[in-house]
Formats: sequence, C-alpha cells, structure tokens
Amino acid sequence: MAKHGAFLFTYAFFILILSMSLLCKAIGHEDRKPYIVYLGSLPHDELYSPLSHHLGILERVVEGSSVANALIRSYRRSFNGFAAKLTDSEREKLANMEEVVSVFPSRTYQLQTTRSWDFMGFGETITRNATTESDVIIGVIDTGVWPESDSFKDEGFGPAPKKWKGACNGGKNFTCNNKLIGARFFTSEEESARDEIGHGSHTASTAAGNAVKDVSFYGLVPGTARGGVPSARIAVYKICTLEGCTGEAILAAFDHAIADGVDIITISIGPNHASPLDVDPIAIGAFHAMEKGILTSNSAGNNGPEEGSVSSVAPWILTVAASSTDRRIIDKVVLRNGSTLVGSSVNSFSLNGTSFPLIHGKDASSKCPEIYAGICSPGCLDRDLVKGKIVVCDKFGGNVEAHKAGALGSILHSSAPDVSFVVPLPATGLSNQDYNVVKSFLNSTKEPQANILKSEAIKDDDAPIAASFSSRGPNQIFPEIIKPDISAPGVDILAAYPLLLLSQVALRTRGV
Repeated sequence: MAKHGAFLFTYAFFILILSMSLLCKAIGHEDRKPYIVYLGSLPHDELYSPLSHHLGILERVVEGSSVANALIRSYRRSFNGFAAKLTDSEREKLANMEEVVSVFPSRTYQLQTTRSWDFMGFGETITRNATTESDVIIGVIDTGVWPESDSFKDEGFGPAPKKWKGACNGGKNFTCNNKLIGARFFTSEEESARDEIGHGSHTASTAAGNAVKDVSFYGLVPGTARGGVPSARIAVYKICTLEGCTGEAILAAFDHAIADGVDIITISIGPNHASPLDVDPIAIGAFHAMEKGILTSNSAGNNGPEEGSVSSVAPWILTVAASSTDRRIIDKVVLRNGSTLVGSSVNSFSLNGTSFPLIHGKDASSKCPEIYAGICSPGCLDRDLVKGKIVVCDKFGGNVEAHKAGALGSILHSSAPDVSFVVPLPATGLSNQDYNVVKSFLNSTKEPQANILKSEAIKDDDAPIAASFSSRGPNQIFPEIIKPDISAPGVDILAAYPLLLLSQVALRTRGV
C-alpha cells in the first residue's frame, strides 16, 4: 500500500512538473505582436540612459521570454519610447504604468502619391537664391531613392551645411554626395536605402530634384523635370517595402531625421483612416519635429472621394490633398462604328491605326466564375481566347492580367477616370458612362472591333480640381480643425524613377 501511495505521489508530482513546464512554454510562445510604447519627451538629464530605462520597463512585464528578444528598437535621439514584441497581458501592464503615455500596435501603413511647378507659378525663370536654398535640408521618409538618378547628382553643390549631423548609412552599393547628403534604412527585409519600388525617388525628386532637361515617358509629356527647391539637399529615410511601412519604422525615421538636422520632413504615407493622435506614429513624430522647428508635410490620403476620409489630422502637420494641373493625359478608343471615346491612361503604345476584335473578360475564360472573369482577375483569362484581341475588363486592374495572358490591348472600367495610370499594353480607362457604351457595342454587334490610340497631352482649363482619389474632410478626430490644409498637383506628375524598374518595364512592355 505504501508503495502504491508512493507511486501515486510520484506520478502526481510528475504531472505537476510537466504541467508547469508546458505552462511556461505556453507563456513563452504566446502570440507576440509588435507594439509601440510611447513615453513622451526625453528627460533633460545627462545621466539618463533611454535604452537602460526601456530594458528596465520590459523586465518588469515580460514573461517567459528574454527582454533582448522582445525589444525591437529604442527611440532615444529625439523623443522617448520603444517598440517591442508583447503579449496582450504584457501590453495591458505597460499601458497601466504611470510613465507610459500610450501603447499601440505597430500597424502597416501604405504609400500615397514637370508641369506642376509651372502651373503653380514657379517656372524655370523665377528668381531664386541658390545659396539660401542649398542650406535647406529636406528629409524624405519613404521607400528610399535611386542615388544614380540625374535628379540627385551634386554638380555645382558645395559641402553639406554645417548644421547637418546625419550620416550616409545607405547600405551596400549606396553612395551619397553633396546633393544627397544622408541615407538610413529601417527595413529588416531590405538592408539598403536604395529604392526598389519607385515611390521614394518620385517624391524626393518632386520636392527637391535637380532640373533635368529633355525628359519624357517614352515620348509622352516631354520637358524639364525638377523639384520645388532644386538647390536644396536631400536626406532619405527608407521605411517601406512592397508589404507597406510599419509604425515602428516610421517613428525610427522621425527619431533620426529630427536629430540629424533636417529642416523639412515630407512623408507621403498614411493609414486608411484617422486615429487618435497619441496612437498615430506620424502625428507623434511630427509633434517632436515641430518642437524643434521642423515642418512636416504629409499627404491627406488616397481614400477619396468619401467624406471624412482624410487620415492626416494633427494640427501641427501640413496636410496636402492632391489636385490636377492644366495638363491632362488622355487616351482615345475608336469603335468600328465610328464612335470615339476619351479615356485616361499613360499608354505609350500604338496599334498602328488597325482595329482588332473585342472580347469581354467573362467570355475569355474557361476556369473562373463569370464575375471574376469579367474583371479579368489574375489567372482567369485564357491565352488562346485573347490572342490577337482587345479584352474588355470591368475593373482597371484587369490590364495586368490582359497583358500577362497575351492580349493585344485592353479597354477598362475606371473608378477614377480623372487619373491616368501607366499601362503595360495598349489600354485605356473609361468612365462608367463611356464604358457602358463599349459594352453595348460589344453586345449588339456581330463582329465588334476597336482601335486604341497612343496617349496624348491636352490642356485642361478646369484645373485645379481635387483628384477623385484624394481624401476629403471633415476631420473625424478634431472636427473644429479643417483638414486637408492645402492642395497641390498630385496627378500625372513626371519625376525620377529607379533605372532598374524602368528597364524591367521596357523589357516587359516594349514588344507591342
């Protein structure tokens, strides 16, 4: 009996130890998510160590994991805070600490984006003070830049201003100069400040790119491309990949840009909707920039035309909406019955005046439901059915599938007919009314055919008009503060672009 009791005790003890072990493992492996812990301004104390303080805070709450593994990054140059991987219970403990201002998820934010400066009255002949302009440093928080672009060459530039405290930490094969004076990256997947998306090169050159003469998009809209302040210096802070831009990287970029000594920060990035300011990384970063006399310019958002869609609402940010210029890029479709419809696309191709058969996406698929085939969803179109034809797609994005399937061209339904997007084949986007004309022609004609012309630029006397995609007010967080603050050209802008991506576009699309 004693032996039996001893056995039961040993068995129970073993189960207890096993349960405790499994519990510890469960705590250690509980889903951890990246959070930002914002502590406000840095204390005015020379002995204060932000990193030690941040690690100390984490030691008080982190369970079943090392503090070093939990910490993502520490903000310690311009304001106080850190990013860490936390469980829900750890997040709650931190939020209840007196020294913590806010704790919020590190969400993923999205990117938002020649003739424009002339249209605004800043032509090439305007009187400028190059010496004063060259003392201005613009910090660009985006996808990085392509440093070899003519927009960022330093011919005629002297050394960087003495106030500059930054560095060129652009990674492998990235070189700065007296124009592009600084670079940092905060992306774990791409260890370089080089732009492999195109958005950052575009925004940086629009703000402060050199004047580059005789540029065009394969012959379209030729002229001189230049930034608003072409003699200014540029410092880039890469925070975005194809997946988006994380909140913790946004704050890291602000932390360094402020301490590096930039004069202006431009960031064309934002969430889908406005957030309270104490959980908005752009608002927090811009607040500390404002404390140092640095202006932050932020895009209003790309969720228009819905009311209340503006996402940049902090009163200390210059929130900029996108509007048109007096140059509009159009593309025409000529139906076989003689009707000509005006659409919008940046189409540098020509079908040489020849009409080709039309086919609707839903009739060009044997593998997708009709609704998906109609919008030309990825993988839906049959190559044999679209060969030698122009595909009619119920969504603008169908142009990618049409091109991939080998169609000669595509006529697309566009939800933003006031905006011209670059297309990889002869294609154009039509308004709802004109698109219905094409569908009616397609359904009522025995052998429907059409021709898509090459794009052309026309004068738009109605400009400036707010772009349909540009986010609108009112301000959902502070209704008494009007947002956006101003509008500026943000449609059909010709600017710098990574050479690698242009080469890929050329290889993919110039065979038509």
